Amino acid sequence: MRRFDCVVIGGGPAGLTAGIYLGRARVNFVIFDEKGFGGLSVYSDRIENYPGFPDGLSGFELAQLMKKQAEKFGAKIEIKKVHKIQKKADFKVFAGEEVVEAKSIILAVGSNFKKLNIPGEKEFTGRGVSYCATCDGAFFNGKKVCVIGGGDGAFSEALFLTKFAEKVFIIHRRDEFRASKILVERAKQNPKVEFVLSFVPVEIQGEDKVKQIILKSTKTNEKNFLSCDGVFIAVGESPNTEFLKGFVDMDERGFIITDEKLSTSQKGVFAAGDCRAKEFRQIITACGDGAVSAFSCQEYLEKV
Repeated sequence: MRRFDCVVIGGGPAGLTAGIYLGRARVNFVIFDEKGFGGLSVYSDRIENYPGFPDGLSGFELAQLMKKQAEKFGAKIEIKKVHKIQKKADFKVFAGEEVVEAKSIILAVGSNFKKLNIPGEKEFTGRGVSYCATCDGAFFNGKKVCVIGGGDGAFSEALFLTKFAEKVFIIHRRDEFRASKILVERAKQNPKVEFVLSFVPVEIQGEDKVKQIILKSTKTNEKNFLSCDGVFIAVGESPNTEFLKGFVDMDERGFIITDEKLSTSQKGVFAAGDCRAKEFRQIITACGDGAVSAFSCQEYLEKV
């Protein structure tokens, strides 16, 4: 059985940053990630608010640079899904078919795309329903698409889709947006973008592919039918913490509760990034969490 001082679960910005700090501190550690590296950041077409890159770069490019830097300091990233953790004398981490032991753990498990859970969503996923414009936008060249949501993610998706689609409808439940003002301004200035405000989607319909979406007014409850070829859902993320229930304390939405040192309710276990209960989730805040969790982990290891 392999033994580590620390196991980092998740290879997104938080996990990779933790890897950089742990590597520089010469901690014996490994990073497990189900898909490889990058987390949801790899789906971002353009990142303009990460310091040091004034011209912007894609999320995949940024994640690659983070991975390269972590590996430079000795990080070993293994593609394995962690499905269980047990607390014995040390921690037992069940990763794929293997069980490893660790003195400490950094949970950087990130989040996944939140679902609407409306009729037609599951049935038409991959046939017009998507959660990633960067992945699927090119399939909608010259077509009409809807983007559901009002945050930065929704506006970034919509602006990216204007490269391909004939028309992009942004559908939002309110008249105001959570998105950054600069993104809202860009969308308003783009002739391909049309806003459908104070409406929520209630059903996605089609035959072989998506044909229309049914919307309900949040003010009058009246229903409208909007013809479209694709529906891109960008209503936020939910944490990948299902396997951690009963192991660490979480809030009602499943985000991990930590103190200011990013310690969880389980001694020796720290949490970082989008899986942590906090107000603001961005790549840069995930990186900050990764650094703090690694430093706190080092302090803990010095005492055990």
